[in-house]
Amino acid sequence: MGSGSRIVFPCRAFSLAFLVPSFTSSTQLSLKSFLAHTSLPPTAFSFLRMASSSSSSLTNGNDINPSNDAAAPSPPSASSAIDFLTLCHRLKTTKRAGWVRRDVQNPESIADHMYRMGLMALIVSDIPGIDQDKCVKMAIVHDIAEAIVGDITPSDGISKAEKSRREREALDHMCKLLGGGSRAKEIEELWMEYEENTSSEAKIVKDFDKVEMILQALEYENEQGVDLDEFFQSTAGKFQTEVGKAWASEIASRRKQR
Repeated sequence: MGSGSRIVFPCRAFSLAFLVPSFTSSTQLSLKSFLAHTSLPPTAFSFLRMASSSSSSLTNGNDINPSNDAAAPSPPSASSAIDFLTLCHRLKTTKRAGWVRRDVQNPESIADHMYRMGLMALIVSDIPGIDQDKCVKMAIVHDIAEAIVGDITPSDGISKAEKSRREREALDHMCKLLGGGSRAKEIEELWMEYEENTSSEAKIVKDFDKVEMILQALEYENEQGVDLDEFFQSTAGKFQTEVGKAWASEIASRRKQR
């Protein structure tokens, strides 16, 4: 393209920093180096290759039209949807760190955990003033940022504030990958509502998070003969809702009857 030509680049600049564990803005990786060291499947990076190719074509003195950066995002395309879902594949393959550290055999994945939480939200009895559909959606997105940052636990020595910062940055990148729009906004709002514990639905889903964990702990104790009492101790007295307290009590009762 000759000098003086103008290119209108229809999408926002895409950063590779979101897949770097430190999440620092100073971290820079070449695409070649990044692809060589990542564990994600190659199909997850079609959008990175396109972004890299497009970006390199814009470095020869050609202008980028900045007005598009403020334009309203378009609905997710088939390409952005599949890119997003491919990244979410990591939720199916990343094992929950708490179980791994305690040598549980064949531990559940992050997706396993969220799926049963979704079922909990689906089967719970109607509660006045509670949007049950919202609870189901919140349950299946509350750990979605872990597709990038992994399952950060207290044993990692990372503060709650830093954990939240990393997850929020990861979520922002995932929503941009999805193409923005109403679905991405809904995911972001559900995640923030859960993170900040600002609604009755968030309180119920947070209780389901703990209930699912201790139910899984009981199942591992029964199946593998391991002692996972610390998981029961860490959640004792921390349930916020009546349904959470009732379900946790039932699990504790069954554990005592073994």
